[in-house]
Amino acid sequence: MVDLLADHLGFRPPLIPAYAMAQPADHARGLNFASGAAGIRHETGNNLGGHYPLSEQVEHFRTVVQGLAPDKQNQQLGRCIYYVGMGSNDYLNNYFMPDYYTTARNYDPSAYAALLLGDYERQITDLYALGARKFVIAGVGQIGCIPYELARVNDNQDRPPPASIGIAVPGISISLGGGGGNASKRKGGCNEEINSAIAIYNKGLLAMVKRLNGGNQLPGARLVFLNAVNSGKDLAANAAAYRFTVLDRGCCGVGRNNGQITCLPMQTPCDDRSKYIFWDAFHPTEAANRIIAAKVFNSSSTADAYPINVSRLAAI
Repeated sequence: MVDLLADHLGFRPPLIPAYAMAQPADHARGLNFASGAAGIRHETGNNLGGHYPLSEQVEHFRTVVQGLAPDKQNQQLGRCIYYVGMGSNDYLNNYFMPDYYTTARNYDPSAYAALLLGDYERQITDLYALGARKFVIAGVGQIGCIPYELARVNDNQDRPPPASIGIAVPGISISLGGGGGNASKRKGGCNEEINSAIAIYNKGLLAMVKRLNGGNQLPGARLVFLNAVNSGKDLAANAAAYRFTVLDRGCCGVGRNNGQITCLPMQTPCDDRSKYIFWDAFHPTEAANRIIAAKVFNSSSTADAYPINVSRLAAI
C-alpha cells in the first residue's frame, strides 16, 4: 500500500527502502520502518518470532532524525507523509489467540480498544514531537472475513462468498512508510466476534483522528483516516467490475480457502493473481491494493478517506 501511494505521489523506483537495509543517503528520501507481525502492544506477534513493535519503530525514526542536519530536519520532516497502519496484529496475533495471550481474559473488547488507542496516541504524539505533521492513519479491515478466518468454519465450502472483505493493512511506514477467535458468532462465513471488536477499535480510531485534528494537542498536524472496512466492502460489492473472480480464497496457501496455512516457501501460487482479492491467508493482492490506493488518494468521499484524501494532504 505504501509503495502504491508513493507511486501516486510521483516516486519512482527504487522504492522507499526498509530501515534495516537503508544507507544514510537514503534517509532524506524516506524509509519504511514496518516490522512483520508487529502491533501496538509489545507482546503482539511474539507467537511468530522477533519483531519491532510500534514503539520501537518510532525509536528507529528518532535515531534517523537525530542523524539529520538541523536544516534538513526543519525543511523536510514536516513535509513528509507518515503512513501508520496498526491494530490488525493486536487482534489476530494477540487478543483472539487466547491460548497464547491473556489479553482477552483481562479486557473486554471496549477496554482493549481503549488500551490500544491510548498507546497509539502516545506514539503519534512522539512522532509529532520529532517533527511529523502529516499523518495517514489506516483503520483495520473486517479481518473476521479473511481466508484464515473463513477456513475455520467447518462447513465453509457450502457457504456463499462473504458480503464484505477484510483488508489487513499491516505495519508502520514512513515516508514511516508498517490468531483468530473461536468459531462462534459467525455470519455468512465471517467471524463476527472479531469484526465487532474491530468496529469498536475503528470507531475510537476515527474519533482520535477527529480530536487531534481539531484540538490544541498537536497544533499544525493534519491526520487522515483511511476506512479499510469501506474499502473491503467496495471490493466485494464490485468484484466483477474490478475483474475479481475469487473473493474468499488466497492465491497462495494450503487447505480450505487456501487459508488454513499461509503461503509456504517454494509453493506454486495461483495462475492469475489479478483475479484474486487475497494473496494469502491474510493479505490482499497487489491488484486489490492498487484499487484501494487509487481510491484513498483521489476519492472525494469522506467514507473512504477522512477528512480529505491523500492527494490533498500531500498538497498542504
